[in-house]
Amino acid sequence: NTLAPFDEMSRRLEELLSQPKFLFDVHPDPSLRQAGDEAFQEADRFATELSLNRELYDALAALDVSREPEATRYAVTKILRDFHLAGVDRDDATRARVKALRDEITTIGQEFDKNIREDVRSIRVAPADLDGLPDDFVKAHPPGDDGKVAITTNYPDSVPVFRYARKESVRHDLMKEYLNRAHPANLDILARLIGKRDELARLLDYEHFAAYITADKMIGTADAAQAFVSKVGRVAEPRVRDDYEELLARKRRDVPRANALERWDLNYYTEVVRAESYAFDAKLLRPYFEFRKVREGLFSITSRMFGVRYRRVSGTPAWHPSVEVYDLYRGRRRLGRFYLDLHPRKDKYTHAAAAVLVIGTAGHRLPQAALMCNFPEPDAGHGPALMDFSEVETFFHEFGHLLHSLLSGGVQWGRNAMGGIEWDFVEAPSQMLEEWVRDPEVLQTFARHHETGEPVPGDLIAQMRRAEAFGRAYEVQRQLLYATLSLLYYTRNATGIDTTEVLREAHARFPLIPHFEGTHFQCNFGHLNGYSAIYYTYMWSLVIAKDLFSRFRAHGSLLDPSEAERYRDRILGRGSEKPAADLVRDFLGREMGFGPFEAWLREAG
Repeated sequence: NTLAPFDEMSRRLEELLSQPKFLFDVHPDPSLRQAGDEAFQEADRFATELSLNRELYDALAALDVSREPEATRYAVTKILRDFHLAGVDRDDATRARVKALRDEITTIGQEFDKNIREDVRSIRVAPADLDGLPDDFVKAHPPGDDGKVAITTNYPDSVPVFRYARKESVRHDLMKEYLNRAHPANLDILARLIGKRDELARLLDYEHFAAYITADKMIGTADAAQAFVSKVGRVAEPRVRDDYEELLARKRRDVPRANALERWDLNYYTEVVRAESYAFDAKLLRPYFEFRKVREGLFSITSRMFGVRYRRVSGTPAWHPSVEVYDLYRGRRRLGRFYLDLHPRKDKYTHAAAAVLVIGTAGHRLPQAALMCNFPEPDAGHGPALMDFSEVETFFHEFGHLLHSLLSGGVQWGRNAMGGIEWDFVEAPSQMLEEWVRDPEVLQTFARHHETGEPVPGDLIAQMRRAEAFGRAYEVQRQLLYATLSLLYYTRNATGIDTTEVLREAHARFPLIPHFEGTHFQCNFGHLNGYSAIYYTYMWSLVIAKDLFSRFRAHGSLLDPSEAERYRDRILGRGSEKPAADLVRDFLGREMGFGPFEAWLREAG
């Protein structure tokens, strides 16, 4: 009589938070985006009030669940823990200030996100300045009336330019615009966001916000998060230095007096070295990754792995004509529905993400989820919609989130769905699914030349895998830089914080990834709002993902469904019915370990 209605109310409240936020990110109508923004704020205010309701907490704390199933006991444990973290047991004045701070944090964070989303910048260059870029990119970027080509800071433009543009000034100029998005507007906003969170943490007797936000994560404490970042950094450091010297030596062939790599050099010279030293040019893969074939391949592979099938739904209203709607089935049983919003448009969220729209529970409601991405669009009038390999990885990654949310829709309590898992585990299943894109047997099932239909050659895949190992440690260090930055911002005394100086300090800890003077990455690092101090979670979950994948690799073919179905039943389908560490132990048959991640990094050598 208490837990069931509370869980139902909490589930509906989560949806009232996620749906307007999603509307804010994707809807083409400015008035509806504004309505979504306002609805989210109203729902968030109510959620804060609820978390501070002492009578409700007392009723839940009085429940005797000692004879209930483990999943029910764990759901109640999480509910009571969340009330404590919210400050429900504080005096009236403290609870009132907590509520005010949470409302302010929500409003400030939304403004921070809005400024990033809406600040799409561009540069204009001569057609000859596109030297080095793929043919399909050049065709999709014809000169304007002034004879110049517009290149934006959106991913479909910026990723190829940073990787392939031979002219340094083009990479420099676009990188400068890219790293200055939402500047100067977000300078003050970020400082206020950090300040309010710092005040909230101290009000609840935590040393700083990083200590507060890690209290309910797998890692447990901010000190443990920093120790983890340092440990991974030590493992990666030797290989990063080797890669740096190789990249710098290659740059000196173009710029003899060069004594350092600049920020706009890193992606470009990594691709050059891969092409010259490892006989691999990433552009050679693009013809094999036509968007529609990739989507079909993703569906086919995950259908085979997890024993599910997808059915396109026609006539279902969505927020934009390009959105595709599908139902997910296992046998004859419908498991849920999902929406694919996969191509860029004006005022849409510019990155890639998955969103839970409806939380599913057994016998009540089917889950619904959506992807918002920015992949090349078929039939856009500029030739075939060819994807970079990294975009294919992103597609698999985000689809991993979507499947996790849909496959966990059969739990009893909404609190135990995928959204209730510790935040520093949630990326692991998605990161692991990326491994299927790197497997030759898997790739050749869908990666076919858009003109000839020939499957991607095995020797090209082998070259890619060897080349991909080069720069791997560098990418790890880049993630550690971001993790360090997020921890620094949320462990400092926020009074008078100079966020640009802290950015320089973070770069100083990773001197082989130079700060681009005159830019303000912190203004467009959107995770400083959503993830706050816990960006370390991407690397933490990658360690788990490598460990999980080690069992698949030991089992044999990645297309053999037996291990995938076991994984579906022991991890994905369980949602958050147990602590993440227990789910991992159930699947691996042991505690999670660091060994497979270290082996993966050593492989780069």
